Amino acid sequence: MISYVKRKDLDVVKYNACIKNSLQSRIYAFSWYLDVVAENWDVLVFKDYEAVMPIPWKRKFRIKYITQPPFCQQLGIFFLQEFNETKELLFLKKVKRSFLKINYAFNSDNFKNDNKNIRINYILPLNNDYEFLFKDFNKGRKHAVKKAMKNNLSLGNISVKQILKLQKENYHYEGFRSQVLAKLIPTLLELEKAEMLAVYQHEKLLGATVFLKDENRIYYLFAAFNNIGKSLQAPSFVINKIISTYAKSNLLLDFEGGNITSIGRFFKSFGAKEEIFCQLKRF
Repeated sequence: MISYVKRKDLDVVKYNACIKNSLQSRIYAFSWYLDVVAENWDVLVFKDYEAVMPIPWKRKFRIKYITQPPFCQQLGIFFLQEFNETKELLFLKKVKRSFLKINYAFNSDNFKNDNKNIRINYILPLNNDYEFLFKDFNKGRKHAVKKAMKNNLSLGNISVKQILKLQKENYHYEGFRSQVLAKLIPTLLELEKAEMLAVYQHEKLLGATVFLKDENRIYYLFAAFNNIGKSLQAPSFVINKIISTYAKSNLLLDFEGGNITSIGRFFKSFGAKEEIFCQLKRF
């Protein structure tokens, strides 16, 4: 019923159709996305691509293990029709039988009754007028946006090289995969699935963001700001701009995070709501 299909043997058309039309569709699961961010990946396939589960993996000392790729918050099981938890567990058992070491994030529509191993994301439905959405910002965020407006900030273009330079100069995240991002952004731009927005004050670069976009969501993939940009409220400025641009659409703004308390508080201040997803860890 469930087959393990290697990437080289995958019917890419059927696979991507399942991802696109699934109830859980996420941009991270498309073949072209995983081909960039994952070192290796295969797929668990239910019947004739009625449900799929991408499996990103690496190898160490001849042992294959599952690990979540960078810039890829949620994967999991994607299905075309309602799937009960019994069928979801079939995928889980197959995974556990095939891999001893696992670090894998399911999407928010999988294992909804699981109260363990949960992660927090924040999402904001944009199906309302901007004025209504802005009213739902908390007091501090409204003030930050108004301050940004008074600081004469503006949006402009930026190159991938400049974005990576900003990140390197202003952040020191251990294990940050800049090489993956350098490959991913051009792929996304070529497919018209990304928007790069730089924030300036009088032609001085303050920071930049990369947003992903599919038919369901706008994803806050990446951001880098210098200290001046942070003090001038450039992050609030660019997120507010995205919200105003896509207000009255059927899209969700996916903030791609919230497990760290301070970051979650920042996203929540825009009126965003919690979205819970499960992470399977076995070492």
